[in-house]
Amino acid sequence: MKEIQVNIQNVYQTVSPADIRTLDPEVAESLTKIHNATGLGNDFLGWLDLPTRTPESLIEDIKDTAERLRNECEAVVCVGIGGSYLGAKAVIEALNNTFDAYLPNNNPKVFFAGHNIGEDYLYELMDYLKGKKFGIIVISKSGTTTEPAIAFRLLKEMLESQVGRERASQLIVAITDARRGALRQLATEEGYKTFVIEDSVGGRFSVLTPVGLLPIAVAGYDIAKLMEGAARMQKSTVNNSTDNLAALYAATRNALYRAGKKIEILVNYNPKLHFFGEWWKQLYGESEGKDHKGIFPAAVDNSTDLHSMGQWIQDGERTIFETVLSVEETRHSVIIPKDDANLDGLNYIAGKHVDEVNKMAELGTRLAHVDGGVPNIQIVIPALNEYYLGQMIYFFEKACGISGYLLGVNPFNQPGVENYKRNMFALLEKPGYEAETEAIKERLK
Repeated sequence: MKEIQVNIQNVYQTVSPADIRTLDPEVAESLTKIHNATGLGNDFLGWLDLPTRTPESLIEDIKDTAERLRNECEAVVCVGIGGSYLGAKAVIEALNNTFDAYLPNNNPKVFFAGHNIGEDYLYELMDYLKGKKFGIIVISKSGTTTEPAIAFRLLKEMLESQVGRERASQLIVAITDARRGALRQLATEEGYKTFVIEDSVGGRFSVLTPVGLLPIAVAGYDIAKLMEGAARMQKSTVNNSTDNLAALYAATRNALYRAGKKIEILVNYNPKLHFFGEWWKQLYGESEGKDHKGIFPAAVDNSTDLHSMGQWIQDGERTIFETVLSVEETRHSVIIPKDDANLDGLNYIAGKHVDEVNKMAELGTRLAHVDGGVPNIQIVIPALNEYYLGQMIYFFEKACGISGYLLGVNPFNQPGVENYKRNMFALLEKPGYEAETEAIKERLK
């Protein structure tokens, strides 16, 4: 079976192979910190061996729970924010039929809530769910994070009003802390089926736990294959060798950063990977943006964004580099027909697969960007399936840990995330924030 590949040939106009190799000692030290748990944030390394230590009994429990929800629900709403929804959303969107929402089928529709505070969004979701059989997967260590807590309160009340409290308790699954927190207490009192978020696994590294696996299984996808792909990547990224793709990627992007490339754009040429880019942005942004350091993560969907962001990438400030996700095989075949009138001038590509044109757009763009001073790393994915997505998830997680240590930051904490919450709580006059409320009101006079 093929594996994903990393091609760094198009960075050599900016950094040489020797420049990248000079980071070898630092990469080796970063790997040692990760595998020996001696670096900053070492109490959040539970993700490291998840693919190989997750018991088969847990996978079967998740699959059984998913099958029960699939059999009993027309829709399942996953309530969570950040890493509690982005990983599952990324995998489901990559594997789904793009127009699944409009297709009649026996699978429950999987929706997401609690990742925003949009009143219209919540109203429209609840309006859609009226009269439908639906279940809830609520994901939160604490149960008190504002966005998911609001959504869960609304959806729980709605579900209980439609089917009764007892029946609702059978249609709610809580993924939360093993012992502590408001959601754990509620789940125990109401008798919800529960799965545990380990203390040693941070949210953005949690897609290979029940946090991501249960929604993915509810959507009908093979979580065992996802874990198999991740396990393959886990085993190949242990040593500091040429076979360690995560180390190669981490070293290359940090060599580019030290050469003045401060912004990384994750580029895809397959619209199914849009939310993979969103997951990647959180993983790297929250892991590396500390102590006034860090590569800024952005993402674009090409060729769509070549008609919007393309000009800036080609000719704008030369502080950027790209990481291009290239999918080798499509699932379907569409051939461009010949047209006798040829008014659109497309007969020169008649008989070609649409994907052949897409790949030429990708190759032409990569070459043009290199010529324009934008180096790019290419990551080749044989196909979009569970196995390769599992590889990709673990690859980026492992590379993120290595890269964070190369930057000299703690890749596993997120101290800056709390700042907006303090201001929001003060403005909402949350109990316990009286002093902050008074101070912020003075500031706003």
